Amino acid sequence: MKYHLALDLEFRRNPYRGLYIALEGIDGSGKTVQVPRLREFLQKEEKEVITTREPRKEGLIADIINRLLQGSINLPKEAFQHLFTVDRFLHHQELVVPALKVGKVVITDRCFWSAIPYGMWEMGERFDYDKKKMLPIAQKLLAMQCQFIVPDITFYLDITPEVAISRVLKKSDAKEIYEEEHILEKVFEGYQWLIQEFPQEFFIIDARKSIEDVTLDMIQMIKQHHKF
Repeated sequence: MKYHLALDLEFRRNPYRGLYIALEGIDGSGKTVQVPRLREFLQKEEKEVITTREPRKEGLIADIINRLLQGSINLPKEAFQHLFTVDRFLHHQELVVPALKVGKVVITDRCFWSAIPYGMWEMGERFDYDKKKMLPIAQKLLAMQCQFIVPDITFYLDITPEVAISRVLKKSDAKEIYEEEHILEKVFEGYQWLIQEFPQEFFIIDARKSIEDVTLDMIQMIKQHHKF
């Protein structure tokens, strides 16, 4: 027997004095490079800044996740986002919320938005499926994330999978399981769907530009929307 359920989502907004900034995009889009550059700008504006990332590198759950990402242990892909959500809960409880409460700026390399495009790929869904097949998966993933504060500013670093994979191949550290072109193509499509569904939540940045120009574009957006 089939049951029809409608789901209304209301994101948790930041009620604190601090500013919450997230950088999103597929692997190889340049998030990790840009985080310290934004920190430098904000520190010059005399802001106290904390930089972080999701998933975290340290902690019991984070250790399991990073071993999964390196391919050293195996779990069903459908279980990945449950682990990410537990780590995210601890991350917010231990770092993000306390920092925002006292007026600090938190800059994160990824946030809960990543769960949607990566989670949909992990659950085996193709993004060229019709909307009726996509929505139940997206709703399930989003429902897990509504407990978290949505960033005040989310930058989506827009880049093609082809350019992204060329950057990934130049990395000196170990490649993660997502860093394959056929996976990045599907995750890229997932981000396009996400931005289309929630256009007011993202500032789209052309990540094909130089590192310096990408930084300047983000700084301009921050200045436009937050007075320093």
